[in-house]
Amino acid sequence: MAASGKLSTSRLPPLPTIREIIKLFRLQATKQLSQNFLLDLRLTDKIVRKAGNLANAYVYEVGPGPGGITRSILNADVAELLVVEKDTRFIPGLQMLSEAAPGKLRIVHGDVLTFKVEKAFSESLQRPWEDDPPNVHIIGNLPFSVSTPLIIKWLENISCRDGPFVYGRTQMTLTFQKEVAERLAANTGSKQRSRLSVMAQYLCNVRHIFTIPGRAFVPKPEVDVGVVHFTPLIQPKIEQPFKLVEKVVQNVFQFRRKYCHRGLGMLFPEAQRLENTGRLLELADIDPTLRPRQLSISHFKSLCDVYRKMCDEDPQLFAYNFREELRQRKSKKKERG
Repeated sequence: MAASGKLSTSRLPPLPTIREIIKLFRLQATKQLSQNFLLDLRLTDKIVRKAGNLANAYVYEVGPGPGGITRSILNADVAELLVVEKDTRFIPGLQMLSEAAPGKLRIVHGDVLTFKVEKAFSESLQRPWEDDPPNVHIIGNLPFSVSTPLIIKWLENISCRDGPFVYGRTQMTLTFQKEVAERLAANTGSKQRSRLSVMAQYLCNVRHIFTIPGRAFVPKPEVDVGVVHFTPLIQPKIEQPFKLVEKVVQNVFQFRRKYCHRGLGMLFPEAQRLENTGRLLELADIDPTLRPRQLSISHFKSLCDVYRKMCDEDPQLFAYNFREELRQRKSKKKERG
């Protein structure tokens, strides 16, 4: 076994560089897909080292593109690497890597947002949730356009222990725009504190491990890129359904510069808004003049627990959407007009 965090000495045979592969197959990053290629193998090696010990591990790489991180993963002496790539232009370059690492690289042409990774690896890799994380890892340099919807989807999977988390507390090492990476890891009270901070941190230990300057990518994005490591927690810090937590957190942060009672009020129909918001804050023991970024995970736990009780008392409450109420009011005004 290779020492933790070290790349294996069992390396790939000589291959064209990533830059040469891009020329060979006439690959260009597609702006609509917000693609940016990372060509510096020292940086791709660093991402892979930060993922932990991958010797004999099973790795799922999302969005491999021309295969920079793919090479670094294969050089880490993994048992198997599964890559899912939506863009057919990258498949021939990945097949070249597959031929250089017989039996190690499995290539799927598909969409990471719909691919069923829970069926991709052997059931024998599954570990109880309370155990150490399984020998399965997710690694990816995500296109910016897909990174936020994908992490929200995976956080919901963690909450339900399905998708990639049927194997146990699967660790993830992923790239995001630096600003998104900072939000994911932001502490209570910081300017970057957001909906993403709370949704990620109530379910995972989140670390923004390092930043890659934009100039390292081709084409150079307008922003730097943050590498973030996620380890699902044995016990979530809020024990309520994901959709309920998401609704409370979204409502709070939609008025991020206002006092928290402003966003919380939108959980309730207008007729009972004042009374129910007051009741929620009182029962949760929350100061109504705290700003959203000042609310800790334990504050959100209290809010979600009380809101759940209120939803149990009034089964129609959870389905309430203040924007829908607003739309209905506007259309009634038009009819009268």
